[in-house]
Amino acid sequence: MTLFDGDPGAALKHHFGFDGFRPLQAEIVTDVLAGRDVFALLPTGGGKSLCYQLPAMMLPGLTVVISPLIALMKDQVDGLRLNGLPATFLNSTLGPDDVRRRVGGLGRGEYRLLYVAPERLRTPGFIEGLRAWGVSRFAIDEAHCISAWGHDFRPEYRQLSALRARFRDVPFLAVTATATSRVRDDVVQQLALRDPRWYVGSFNRPNLTYRVAPKRSGQAAVQQLVAYVRERPGESGIVYCATRRATETLAARLSAAGIRALSYHAGLDPRARAQNQEAFRRDDAPVVCATIAFGMGIDKPNVRFVVHYDLPKNLEGYYQETGRAGRDGLPSDCLLLYAAGDAAKQRHFIDEKDDVAERAVALRALEEMMAFADADTCRRAILLEYFGEPAGPTPCGACDNCLAPRTRFDGTLLARKLLSCVVRIRQACGFNVGLNHVADVLVGRNTQKVRDWGHDAVSTYGIGRERSHAEWVDVGRELLRLGLLQRSDGLRGVVALTPAGREALLGTRNVMLVSAAPPAVRSPGRPSEARTPGGDDGLFERLRALRRGIADARGVPAYVVFPDATLREIARTRPRDRAALRRVSGVGDRKLQEFGDAFLAAIEESEGPGP
Repeated sequence: MTLFDGDPGAALKHHFGFDGFRPLQAEIVTDVLAGRDVFALLPTGGGKSLCYQLPAMMLPGLTVVISPLIALMKDQVDGLRLNGLPATFLNSTLGPDDVRRRVGGLGRGEYRLLYVAPERLRTPGFIEGLRAWGVSRFAIDEAHCISAWGHDFRPEYRQLSALRARFRDVPFLAVTATATSRVRDDVVQQLALRDPRWYVGSFNRPNLTYRVAPKRSGQAAVQQLVAYVRERPGESGIVYCATRRATETLAARLSAAGIRALSYHAGLDPRARAQNQEAFRRDDAPVVCATIAFGMGIDKPNVRFVVHYDLPKNLEGYYQETGRAGRDGLPSDCLLLYAAGDAAKQRHFIDEKDDVAERAVALRALEEMMAFADADTCRRAILLEYFGEPAGPTPCGACDNCLAPRTRFDGTLLARKLLSCVVRIRQACGFNVGLNHVADVLVGRNTQKVRDWGHDAVSTYGIGRERSHAEWVDVGRELLRLGLLQRSDGLRGVVALTPAGREALLGTRNVMLVSAAPPAVRSPGRPSEARTPGGDDGLFERLRALRRGIADARGVPAYVVFPDATLREIARTRPRDRAALRRVSGVGDRKLQEFGDAFLAAIEESEGPGP
């Protein structure tokens, strides 16, 4: 028998303050309440956690949440406690006394939700403890980690199949934000879900703008990033880098430019890593420069931009990482700085893999990522189609190619020069080369390789001096996209003509090229976080200060009290009583009782008339 007479809507209103469910939440909650196994794929910010948190409050017994990162556990438990909901976690951050107290509370039935990492399952006596604590359901968060076909496979997740064998009658809920159809099938098989209900939400994040800009070389790329972040003063953002060294270098350069930025990577001292992450979560440092070790499960809704300073390995990882922007539904930017040299570095890492099949999968994923970066069509459509979702209407109005379509021009002569150079190089030395070397020959560079291989003697040497080396590389990438060139010789990244390329070289077809992507800084038409459309910016800032004081007193991130989107709506509508504040803020009774008077007083003290 559930609380609230089995009415999820009433329970949602009471515990969380929401008037209604997000798409698919009600259906998932209903099946969980019925004791069914469920697989749910909802986008980042789609409300996956509520799908197990709400049933845990409505049903007897303990809900155990398997989560990969301790930061996620703390965020969610902090928020649940502020709502008056009995939740706890067990992980390596706790001392022995804390563990004993929490285990004692579990034995006394004081908690409805327990968060643990998959490694906890190996702790002696833990499985027996689950039986004694009355576990009634399992929720597997970031479930894609169990699949070797996924972009973030974690071997420790494999032991979850043994967990199912030990608790045959306990229902499982598997949730994730990123999974192709192959990964979805693998998750269901690995967890041995029984006749599961499937829910796959839309991958479309309409509040995100996707952009790709040419990455400048050397220190100019750093200045490019500094300029981008300076255009967003006070906004919270993540800069993803391929190496640990890059995270530290970029964080130092941003700090030197007056932008407080911290680095995050697996090689940092654990205490420093935790401090940097906490500073970012609490908005003490607006920017974090991080490897992909950062971010999974970080429940920070006010990330206004995500920059990929280096090329991601695959589209799944790119989608999930960009999905950490704008979780509050407000407009946010996703910028990929793309240089052909970054792709070459990725190929080098792939080439070092021992397993042939693994190399082939990684190379195919990298080619898909490069095709996305080079595309001149709607980027949102490419992402949606990759995950098997219809693209929807274009232009989407929120990607660079739709906001500022690139012009097309007759590039037949350029194409023939480059294609001819590829052929002449092959004839001269007997093997194919990469695009960078082809561009070296076209512009007449006197490099060691050009001399050693005799390419300074081919007829195409120097015939392209009217364009820069980077422009010729862009032309080559366009020809790859058009299918006139193809990558050959496995992982080396060398290029060769296709049958269509031979036709173009022989003059039997014209070649239309598109102009290179502009190196713009800010996307047009995107409002700054610092503004409150239709509202009172002064009141918004006072409410933020009030929220920060409350959060500091409780040792939690500010957004756990109220997210920015809520404060903006409060500043816009200026509610005068508790009922109005509840309608505007959408919080549960516990938060309203604890924080409502303070926020109403701040509104009353503010200048200007009410609504």
